[in-house]
Amino acid sequence: MKAIILKEYGPDAAFELTELPKPSVKAGHVLVRVAASSVNTVDTMIRQMGKELPLSPDLPAVLGMDFAGTIEEIGEGVSGFAPGDEIYGCAGGLADLQGALAEFMLADSKLIAHKPGSLSMREAAALPLVGITAYEGLQRAGIEKGKNILVHGGTGGVGHVAVQLAKHFGANVYATGSGARKLSVIEQYGAVAIDFKTENVADYVAKHTDDAGFDIVFDSVGGENMTKSFEASALNGHVTTTVALLNLDLTPAHFKGLSIHVVFMLIPMLYDHKREEHGAILKHIAEIADAGALKPLLDDTQYTLNDTAKAHDRLTSGEAIGKVVIEI
Repeated sequence: MKAIILKEYGPDAAFELTELPKPSVKAGHVLVRVAASSVNTVDTMIRQMGKELPLSPDLPAVLGMDFAGTIEEIGEGVSGFAPGDEIYGCAGGLADLQGALAEFMLADSKLIAHKPGSLSMREAAALPLVGITAYEGLQRAGIEKGKNILVHGGTGGVGHVAVQLAKHFGANVYATGSGARKLSVIEQYGAVAIDFKTENVADYVAKHTDDAGFDIVFDSVGGENMTKSFEASALNGHVTTTVALLNLDLTPAHFKGLSIHVVFMLIPMLYDHKREEHGAILKHIAEIADAGALKPLLDDTQYTLNDTAKAHDRLTSGEAIGKVVIEI
C-alpha cells in the first residue's frame, strides 16, 4: 500500500511517499480503506518534537490520528460492523498504532463508529479528535440547557465543534474570535461573537453576564489564555482546557472556587483505557450531525498524500479557518 512516512523528527522533517505492507486484520479490529485524514495540532507537535513527547511513535512513522473510510475486513470478535460500512474514528498515529496517512490502517473497533450519513468523507475525517474532545470537555463541565458558556477560540478545530455542541445541548453560547470572517462563522452557529482583540474580559463579562461571569468557560486556546478563562468565570464555575502544558498561578481559580477540567482525549489510545467510550461518543456525535446540529468547518485548501507537508504547514501557519484535511 502507499503510505506517507517520517524517517526523522524535527521542525523541517520531510514526509516521504513509500510502499508498505498492507496490514493484516486481527481480533477486535477492522481493516479500513482510508478515504481522508485531518491534521491536528498534536500531529504537528509529534513531527516537530518527536521523542520529547511520550506519545510519539518509533521511526519510521506513519502519522495521522483522524480518519474516515470503508471497512475492508473485520477481525474475530468484532460486532456491529461489516465489510463495506463507512466509518470514522481516531485510532492511530501515536505510540505503536499506525496512522491514517496510508491507503489502509487497522483500527480497534472500540474506537470507531459509523460515519454520519449527512457528511462527506472529508467532513467526517475532520471530526473525531476535536469532536470527542469538545464533547468530553462539555460533559465534564456539566453542560445543560440554560447555562451560559464562553468558548475561547470559537472557529478553531475544537472550538467550533464545542460551540455547536453547546448550542445543541441548549446552552447560551458566546465565543471569542477575531476578524470579520471568523466572527461571522461564530454568529452563523447561533452564538454571540466576541472580538477578543477589541473587547477585554472585564468588558464582555459585564456586557453579557452582568458581571456574574460565565458558568462554563471552554478554553481551546489554553496556555496563558487560561488566566482570561479564570477572569471570565462565575463563582464556582467550570473551566475546561485542552492545553494545560504550563506553570500557572491558580490563586484566581482558588478564590472563585473553580473546577478545572483538563481534557487529554488520547488517553484511551495510549493506555487502552475505556476505548469503548470513544466509540459511544462518536456514535452520538454522528446522530447530532445527522440531525443537522453539527457540521465541521473545513479550511478552503485541499490536499492529497503528496501534499502532507503543505497540509502541516497550513495548520501551523495559523491562517487556516477550520480543519485541514488530507484526502487519501
